[in-house]
Amino acid sequence: MIKVLFVCVHNSARSQMAETFLNDLGEGLFEAESAGLEAGTLNPYVVRAMREVGYDISKNETNDVFDYHKEGRIYQAVIKVCDQINGERCPIFPKTLINENWNLEDPSSIQGDDEAIMERTREIRDLIRERVVAFIAEHKAFAESRKSA
Repeated sequence: MIKVLFVCVHNSARSQMAETFLNDLGEGLFEAESAGLEAGTLNPYVVRAMREVGYDISKNETNDVFDYHKEGRIYQAVIKVCDQINGERCPIFPKTLINENWNLEDPSSIQGDDEAIMERTREIRDLIRERVVAFIAEHKAFAESRKSA
């Protein structure tokens, strides 16, 4: 099993979606958590967008990545879904074997009316799902080898 941490700025949107998709689609080979550079509140557009594809994240809590770091949590993979500048603020977790930066648009920065915001949030959601599926495909053999070890 590969333990994965998804990090974004407030743990309110991108990282929540990625965690949800990996835990659901990862066939038990991956265990995902998410956190932000500071804990925020869930983005209501993201909650709606995830509900549209069958996931209820409305009760999820937001977490602070620095709390996880202080606790000494170990992850085989840390994926920063925020922009690269903010990603550089993330603490370094020891023993991490996979570090990726997906540099995804923040749904909280989307401007426009309700439908425009929802449409772009759906696009980001779908892109995150595609990235998660690709991550699973790329690392499935490694995860299987860890499960049998």
